[in-house]
Amino acid sequence: METPGATIRSATGRWVLLVTVLGAALTFVDATVVAIALPRVVDELGAGVDGAVWVVTAYNLTLASLVLTAGVLGDRFGLRRSYLVGVGGFTAASVVCGAAPTIEVLVGARVAQGVFAALLTPASLALIHRSFRAEERSRAVGVWSGLTGVAGAVGPLLGGVLVEHADWRWAFLVNLPAGLLVLWATSRHIAPDGGREEQRVTSLDWRGAVLLSALLASVTAALMGVGGTAVVVALGVVAVLTAILLGLHLSRTPAPLVPPAFWHDRTLRGVTVATFLFYGALGVAFFMLPLLLQVGSGLSPVQAGSAQLPVTLLMLLFSGRVGSLMERTGATVLMVLGALLAACAMGWFSSLGTSAELVADVLLPASVLGVGLTLFVTPLTATALAAAPAHLVGLASGVNNAVARTGGLVAVALVPLVGGLSGAALTDPAGVADASRAVFLGAATLMVLTAVVVALGVPWRRPQPEAPEPATPDAVPRMHCSPSSPPMVRSRDWGSPGRLGR
Repeated sequence: METPGATIRSATGRWVLLVTVLGAALTFVDATVVAIALPRVVDELGAGVDGAVWVVTAYNLTLASLVLTAGVLGDRFGLRRSYLVGVGGFTAASVVCGAAPTIEVLVGARVAQGVFAALLTPASLALIHRSFRAEERSRAVGVWSGLTGVAGAVGPLLGGVLVEHADWRWAFLVNLPAGLLVLWATSRHIAPDGGREEQRVTSLDWRGAVLLSALLASVTAALMGVGGTAVVVALGVVAVLTAILLGLHLSRTPAPLVPPAFWHDRTLRGVTVATFLFYGALGVAFFMLPLLLQVGSGLSPVQAGSAQLPVTLLMLLFSGRVGSLMERTGATVLMVLGALLAACAMGWFSSLGTSAELVADVLLPASVLGVGLTLFVTPLTATALAAAPAHLVGLASGVNNAVARTGGLVAVALVPLVGGLSGAALTDPAGVADASRAVFLGAATLMVLTAVVVALGVPWRRPQPEAPEPATPDAVPRMHCSPSSPPMVRSRDWGSPGRLGR
């Protein structure tokens, strides 16, 4: 018999919120801190442009390709166990990152971080779903979103302080005390699953997960020009063959990672393309901006870290109000406006050169970008979930999140080609400034394309359900403050591939 569950005011509820917020904050903070640390990493380890790109893409590659399967693993082997493995592995990989003697070791440790982050990410909100009473879940998710948003706001500044006044290695080593605290608190204060899951998964689409990972890896390596022309051509052939095999597999297996029926809805297709384009542009911006500000414009790591602060604070303060505004205006008009404002911000950043003022040239365009993201993200996720059948809501959330990360992965892999960067160009201020101009103009173009895709592919008004919004974490969080990806929400059917498409 299922126990009543915790409340926010109870000791159990507070412990659950502590471990899930801190665990999610590990990945939120890490994503922003690494970007601030990149110039120092490149300088100390003697990494070229490809090495710097791989530090970012190695993590995104494994996270994007495994996050759907990792959600299933949590259901099969237990959420608490999955969360402990994810946090423990992420913490250990962070220590290896901080001690890495070469760029190759650092990239390998970043791959491991992505693997364990894929376990950690879906399990965080799922633990809230499992632990709290039904009437308390929405409130608990709101608290989780707000507190992780604060972590996201603090992350870039923390990274700047650590890099400027200590060493870039502390950008990774700072995860150690937080990770150990989460492991201790989870082991001591979070009850084992004990069969409380509403259902156990009996099959996993391992072939689909492996093929998806191979496809992303081959595409990324080919776009980065790894190994010269012959190797790039070979990687392209591998990518095409893998894509064909993945398509055949998904159409024939009885329990696919993503069922073909998922793509039958026109709105879902439009939202997926828009997500890929928008978060591709965003990934490029958050990769290139710290490099431009520190190497190109000569700002300090702390000043560069403050550039993302307006984005996170605006999302923290106003994403809930956008959810209410959406009920009156519809989602599409807000998404189009948000994408166009983000395009303006990218164009503004493209005008930066080898000299920049923090307020006029950095914080003001960052604020415009923050307004654009605030208008775009919540309507995007709400539209994706509203378009999906009830039993595929969790899958729609996972796909939306995975596509966003894949968009950033592919776009960042293209930075050397678009910006004309190679070798040790990341240490040349003029070269970085010139490359940034092309990269940000490309990002602005992607944002405009996003607005076009949304305007043409998403209905301007979708019928609103008559029933009130359910008080469960299946609904879109009222506050979502991570600019790196849309929120992940969970339904009771997510992680049960045998039922998808029925």
